[in-house]
Amino acid sequence: MELDNRKIKILYAIIQNYLETGEPVGSRTIAKLADINLSSATIRNEMSDLEELGYIMQPHTSAGRIPSDKGYRFYVDLMLKDKKQEVDDMKAILLDKADKMEILLQQIAKMLAVNTNYTTMVSTPQYKHNIRFIQLTELEEFKILAVIVLEGNIIKNKIIKINDYLDNEVILKLNLIINTYLQGLDISEINIPIITQLKEQAGEYQHVINKILDAIINVLAEAENIELYTSGSTNILRYPELSETQKAADIMYTIEEKKVLKEFLQDKLEDEDSRGIQVYIGNETPVKSMEDCSVVTATYEIEEGIYGKIGIIGPKRMDYKKVVATLQGLMIQLDCIFKDKT
Repeated sequence: MELDNRKIKILYAIIQNYLETGEPVGSRTIAKLADINLSSATIRNEMSDLEELGYIMQPHTSAGRIPSDKGYRFYVDLMLKDKKQEVDDMKAILLDKADKMEILLQQIAKMLAVNTNYTTMVSTPQYKHNIRFIQLTELEEFKILAVIVLEGNIIKNKIIKINDYLDNEVILKLNLIINTYLQGLDISEINIPIITQLKEQAGEYQHVINKILDAIINVLAEAENIELYTSGSTNILRYPELSETQKAADIMYTIEEKKVLKEFLQDKLEDEDSRGIQVYIGNETPVKSMEDCSVVTATYEIEEGIYGKIGIIGPKRMDYKKVVATLQGLMIQLDCIFKDKT
């Protein structure tokens, strides 16, 4: 007999309750759940069918039921199928959104450079790095694919090479272990006690857990990095005090190379006191090649806790009033754009 939606719902409720409490689950417990909306008598009948089908069993010491291996198998297979579909759907949406976000940020950099006659820079947003879900899938012999979903619906794929063949049973077990211990954590929370517990649960597959952990930590570290779009670097040459050959070359190299500017903006993104419009004059920026420049920055927010930076670079005699007004107007426009998207 194939399980209908009601039986699946009750089986899920039994397994989830048992996972939380470790105690056999009775019909009254299930009836109290808000999303079940069935009488205890109906639930008892369905539980009898589930027991007859081998999905749950009744310990002799209790009237409650606990999941059988067959019940766990059904739960895990369906959970992973649902998660795979969720990840696939999310991937398609996020790839489209990422493309649109990249185009928007590049357009903002170009527009600001044209409107101000200064050099502009726009960072991608810095996302939260907590793990939402990890899905391990066999890719080919001796290779598994780890799909790592982070807060902010960021999806990263990592191919992990292993020395042993892993069958579906082992991969399912590793999926459960990894998600049980790592879901909701960020890189700073993956500590030695958690790693020790992971390895204990993995048993003979500890070496595989090591490789999976390495891949996850690499992804979390990569997620901390922002991208930077710049425009109008040649606008520097408009200003005599910055156009002297060596000075201009140093400034333009810093803008084109981006590394130091990214570090500067990333540092300011993590500083809550730098969230509004900030003006850095001369040596107030930690960028040596820009000691004769001013940098004005503003922070945009695409959703709660997810920020990016916009900056304008020019001479110390820049038109601060115009630059600040331009950034304030842009922040209002971006706020409308991002609110419309949510």
